[in-house]
Amino acid sequence: MAANFLDRSHTVAGPGFSRWLVPPAALCIHLCIGQAYAWSVFNLPLSHYFGISASAPNDWTIAQVTWTFSIAIVFLGLAAAFLGKWVEDVGPRKAMFASALCFAGGFIVASGGAAIHNLWLIFFGYGVIGGIGLGIGYISPVSTLIKWFPDRPGLATGTAIMGFGGGALIGAPLAVQLMKHFSTPTSTGVTETMLTMGIVYFLFMMVGVFIVRVAPPGWKPAGYVAPAASEKRITNKNVVASEAIRTPQFYLLWGVLFLNVTAGIGIISQASPMIQEMFPGRFPHLTPAQTALSAAAAAGFVGLLSLFNMAGRIFWASLSDFMGRRNTYMIFFALGAVLYALIPTFGAMGSIGLFVLACVIILTMYGGGFATIPAYLKDMFGAIEVGAIHGRLLTAWSAAGVAGPVLVSYIREYQIAHGVAKADAYSTTMYVMAVLLVIGFICNYLVTAVGERHYVETKAQTA
Repeated sequence: MAANFLDRSHTVAGPGFSRWLVPPAALCIHLCIGQAYAWSVFNLPLSHYFGISASAPNDWTIAQVTWTFSIAIVFLGLAAAFLGKWVEDVGPRKAMFASALCFAGGFIVASGGAAIHNLWLIFFGYGVIGGIGLGIGYISPVSTLIKWFPDRPGLATGTAIMGFGGGALIGAPLAVQLMKHFSTPTSTGVTETMLTMGIVYFLFMMVGVFIVRVAPPGWKPAGYVAPAASEKRITNKNVVASEAIRTPQFYLLWGVLFLNVTAGIGIISQASPMIQEMFPGRFPHLTPAQTALSAAAAAGFVGLLSLFNMAGRIFWASLSDFMGRRNTYMIFFALGAVLYALIPTFGAMGSIGLFVLACVIILTMYGGGFATIPAYLKDMFGAIEVGAIHGRLLTAWSAAGVAGPVLVSYIREYQIAHGVAKADAYSTTMYVMAVLLVIGFICNYLVTAVGERHYVETKAQTA
């Protein structure tokens, strides 16, 4: 009975079902798995297992613990790539259920690793099992949303993916409060917190599992007229996932996503130290105790970036429905390159206001890139297997998750090692990011309509 409930055939919407229930179902998944962006709240407590208030000789270092997040992002990309076709075949309900089992289960396994102080078990639990849950959950509602909202695919996918960007706003304070509640003089409370969050997230994700429905075959919104194939480079035909990866358009879009994410994630990974190091001594009249507020201000800056990352997902994805996906990415790359090139100037001017403004605009486009790419893929390859194609494209995210932070941190260290002041150590990195965005602009400019031979209708006719 339970297996039947999860089958695609049992999720077809009946008469009177409102398509506007599907975005909230997707949000139930994305708000939970978006906790991944809040992993850093566990770094210090896990590195204080023995010392409780500070690291002891046998404790892990923060660098060791941080690998958990990187592993999770790598497996997110791998799961999305290799299981994307399975997600398309089984439907959103079974895929969301699998995501809930893996993501929540990963938390529970990781809690066991924290309890016995075994870092490899945490890597396996949250990083591998949880990362697979991230990948399945991230792509599970995409195809369904696009088929429910052929008239507004950007708005639909942007709403769901906005949840992933905002998941940390819930996950971070929840984890902090739970660790505070469970902590004792001999424990940081991480074990109990991870176990509790695993259970809570599973239950919340199951709400989405129960709500989600797929559109009946041939369903269209009342009054909907499909756009002309030439309009905004939108196709009315379909390409299957195995054929899509044989097209140059797929690899150009892979480059588009990789370069946009590399630039944005570079700022995210170093946001706090960057703003503190680029504007040193701004308040020389303060005492050392008072200057500690700069760390709090930097934390506020990180939170502000998260908000604009989330807002950009719905704003840009919705706007792309009117101006076209290709044009939207043209703005991302052109405006982003200019802003990155100006950041060193804003730092030299000592203008925190202009620096923050540039960064938050960049972060809206970082989030907007994630939210817009599913609709871009639908425009290029059709809706038949857009979820599977999206999954394969997300390997660009995994690669960018390594490339962005490495570029920022290693160039900074190289600059400082060669006598460059910390306040100026990010300048070269910002120029490099600007160049990457120019390359992204070129990749996006080169995107053209998919060749007729790749469409399934054409293949059927020539078979």
